[in-house]
Amino acid sequence: MTFLDYAFMQRALLAAVLVGITAPAVGIYLVQRRQALMGDGIGHVAMTGVGLGFLLSWSPVWMATAVSVLGAVLMELIRWYGRTRGDIALAMLFYGGMAGGVMLINLAPGGSNTNLMSYLFGSLTTVSQEDVTAICLLAAFVLLVTLGLRRQLFAVSQDEEFARVTGLPVRALNLLTAVTAAVTVTVAMRIVGLLLVSALMVVPVAAAQQLSRSFAATFVIAVAIGVSVTIGGTVTTYYRNVPPGATIVLLAIGAFILLTALATPLARRRARAAAQETGDPAECTIPATRSPERKVGF
Repeated sequence: MTFLDYAFMQRALLAAVLVGITAPAVGIYLVQRRQALMGDGIGHVAMTGVGLGFLLSWSPVWMATAVSVLGAVLMELIRWYGRTRGDIALAMLFYGGMAGGVMLINLAPGGSNTNLMSYLFGSLTTVSQEDVTAICLLAAFVLLVTLGLRRQLFAVSQDEEFARVTGLPVRALNLLTAVTAAVTVTVAMRIVGLLLVSALMVVPVAAAQQLSRSFAATFVIAVAIGVSVTIGGTVTTYYRNVPPGATIVLLAIGAFILLTALATPLARRRARAAAQETGDPAECTIPATRSPERKVGF
């Protein structure tokens, strides 16, 4: 493994592992809540933070984190109070964030389209030691929330009204989920890129759902897929000189297709077994769905 002799690859691989863990860990709750594209919107807003970081000569990662968290809070407020014009407000927030980021980067001293592309689509060689430190701290926060509050977040994701009746602080948990998603976007942007991070939140979860209906099992499988594709994409980028974000996302989609192909005959086999137990013809049985709302819990 000669690539491990290089410091930039060591940093990139560590960041890739953390991204592979945190993105599906948050994404599983977004999929449950039917907010799979939330990460994409936050990624647009985070561009303004990156631009501000360049303009003010501050860390783009920490500045993007601050702006992303603010954007996530605004998204939740719009979701609560937006009513009929909420979609228009969200569109203005997303597009304004992207346009503002592009403008600020080009106005910043030393800013260029090269800097912009590395944040939009990821870049292995630009991951600095400061970036790794920030990613480690932010990833620790994400895992603390997604694992420590997994039962509460699961309950709210499944049925907000029921969770409210049981006494859970639904709005606070929704806000915490949005903030955690925002932090995850900034964790992943140096490897996957702001425009593709949403795919890494959603696709491994969708692939894991092909094999399991249990929330806990889906969580573990999704994280395993996330880590596998981020490491695979990072190593492939080193040897083939291809974009890391695109490579990682394509590997994730390939994993989804493969697991779907494997799961289909298994589902048919289960349907035939169930038909034999009930005495009904196999063709009359309805295979179990794998939609997020049918999860059976931990």
